[in-house]
Amino acid sequence: MILQEPYAKGIVNRGNWKRLKQCMVRAFRGERIVVGFLGGSITQGSLATDEKRCYAYLVCQWLKETFKQADIGYVNGGIGGTSSLFGAARAEADVLEKQPDIVFVDFSVNDEANGFFQETFEGVIRKVYQWHTKPAVVVLNNVFYDTGANAQEYHNPVAAHYGIPCVSMKESIYADIRAGRYQAQELTPDNLHPNDRGHELVAGELIRLLEQVWEERDQEEEEPAYPSPLTANGYEHAMRYQNKNCMPRLSGFCADHREKENKYDHFKGGWMGSKVGDQIVFHLECSSLAVQYRKSVKHPTPVARLVVDGDLKNAVLLDGNFEETWGDCLYLQPVLHHAQTRDHEILIEIIKATDQDAEPFYLLSLILA
Repeated sequence: MILQEPYAKGIVNRGNWKRLKQCMVRAFRGERIVVGFLGGSITQGSLATDEKRCYAYLVCQWLKETFKQADIGYVNGGIGGTSSLFGAARAEADVLEKQPDIVFVDFSVNDEANGFFQETFEGVIRKVYQWHTKPAVVVLNNVFYDTGANAQEYHNPVAAHYGIPCVSMKESIYADIRAGRYQAQELTPDNLHPNDRGHELVAGELIRLLEQVWEERDQEEEEPAYPSPLTANGYEHAMRYQNKNCMPRLSGFCADHREKENKYDHFKGGWMGSKVGDQIVFHLECSSLAVQYRKSVKHPTPVARLVVDGDLKNAVLLDGNFEETWGDCLYLQPVLHHAQTRDHEILIEIIKATDQDAEPFYLLSLILA
């Protein structure tokens, strides 16, 4: 439901503002505040000409200018091409360990609009909302500007269930495009990632929420009781396994122990295989499993096969060749979903390779829940 005035049209769910009010009052008093963002490429700042022109930085900058006496930290946990399935496993390492007081969450254009991603999104929300700093949480819905597609019909009921505000670009910027107030090409070159002007408008919608919260700071609100999960909630405790916290049996595969140069140096910490017959075998307890590997724009790249518990009939093909051109992809393939919780054998074997391969097959991580 779109809220009516006095709230901005982008605020599609008001939610409970107690945590936001408390945080902004602390900033007004000059205290230390950490603002975190967790999402995909738009959050990372894709197609902004400078990292200081992305919506996340602009929102943080507004807080700094509004509360000049405060010490405000900024954490950008945006990683391009990633869904809430990965977000549930990396929220701690990429945002929560920085002890945030506010976290903006957006996976609306990377998640598909279905029940599976509603459940993984709830895993993100529960992990963030229950962090010991008790951060205020805001859900953001970005959108495809040519079709209006996103996952907000599945994400926003989760946010509403926890009393979390939602700000939608579908009901604001996209609606303005539909009404002729903007042309899509003015704001985005690919109908998805905003340019500098588009990032300004996204930031503006979030800032309008914060302005409204600040105006109502003296109105008392009681935080609602923490509810039971809305979904089956199998991903709240999702864990990511790489070579630093996992010791599989290697036969031909080798561990990559190179240190990451920065947070976007993604293809480190995994395992590599290059010849037909190379194998890596895990024994891990879980009921849900996803495998994360590199799909490379450099062709050809080896193809692998994943087999769980010897079940060749339901083997999963892992093709390292990426058909897109924008860059190597952190591809995440769900394998098990609410299977029996027990120790599973996970075998990955190279089944296709050539002497002319441009890259080895790169297994980046397993995500278990």
